[in-house]
Amino acid sequence: MSAYRRPDPPPDRYREGEDRWPFRARGAITSLLVAAVVTYALVVGGAGLGNWVNRLGGLGGGDQTVEVEPGRTVVVEIPSGSSARSIAGILVGNGVVPSAIEFESLVRTREAGSLLKAGTYELVTGTDLDEIVDLLIAGPPLDVFRVTVIEGLRLVELLEVLALSTRNYSDEDFTAALMSGDVTSAYLPQGLETAGWEGLLFPATYEFFGDVTPSEMLQRMATEMERRLEGYDWSTVTARGFSVYEGLVMASLVEAEAGTDADRSLIASVINNRLERGMPLQIDATVLYAMEDRGRSPTLEDLEFSSPYNTYLIGGLPPTPIGAPGAKSIEAVIEPADTDYLYYVLTSEDGSHSFFRDYDDFLAAKQQADALGIG
Repeated sequence: MSAYRRPDPPPDRYREGEDRWPFRARGAITSLLVAAVVTYALVVGGAGLGNWVNRLGGLGGGDQTVEVEPGRTVVVEIPSGSSARSIAGILVGNGVVPSAIEFESLVRTREAGSLLKAGTYELVTGTDLDEIVDLLIAGPPLDVFRVTVIEGLRLVELLEVLALSTRNYSDEDFTAALMSGDVTSAYLPQGLETAGWEGLLFPATYEFFGDVTPSEMLQRMATEMERRLEGYDWSTVTARGFSVYEGLVMASLVEAEAGTDADRSLIASVINNRLERGMPLQIDATVLYAMEDRGRSPTLEDLEFSSPYNTYLIGGLPPTPIGAPGAKSIEAVIEPADTDYLYYVLTSEDGSHSFFRDYDDFLAAKQQADALGIG
């Protein structure tokens, strides 16, 4: 849509947090609890004391328990400076051990609190607590790194991000890996060479071992996209005569155009409505993709740029996605808003658009947005 748009604001990146277990004394109440525990211990012995401590949640710390599904391999990050208590919370949070108090109690019994080492571990859920403590004392055996691929990146940008995350490989190595045939996808179109991989690598945060190869990294991302796509019900898309792959192409257009989550399903509805009426999509992001440009609005001259991706000149969808769509854009295509909108224009500094059925209303809103310097 010719809206003279500003660059899309980057999607939220993945954030992480660490559980913290505050221990707050409660004055006289805590003193009474301690006295009760001591009295009980004198009467029934040490075993009774342990049970009381568990029931009281560690005298104010609170137990943290989960149901553990045994046998799963989990990559766990222990930050530098973590206490036995915070490590216990991390292990419970990742489903490695069922009880934080039991783990912390064992660490104290073994006087191992100062011996536990920070780092990245590959742990198996349901492992005996003593063995977990032994592993944390021995230290992390894994050389693991993390890479975040944000939504909307084009393939060339995505490969650069992957290359920068490694020590030994360039973006050319990743391109060669895609062309080698070692990386596969059920959705890979034939005859498009590297361009056929556009949009088929799911944007997310991944953790890889230090000796991972480019092919292994790319296959992990391709498999994740396959898994995601196969987890959706695409009947609303196929009922309109489009394939799942074409739905992915639409999702990439939504990802490139939407500045806010609220706009995604509305932009998807405009795409559907224009396709149903045989109207060209006229999406600015496709023009810039064709020109290998980004971060500006196309000029009138740009709109004449000859390319199968220029949706001002071609009918229907471009031949491939124009970037890596995230889950929200895919879901917007599967469940678009029910509207008769045919036009939209950027009208707010927060990246949101206004939507219109009538072309004259669209032009008036566009002129107003231009006058305000929005776009």
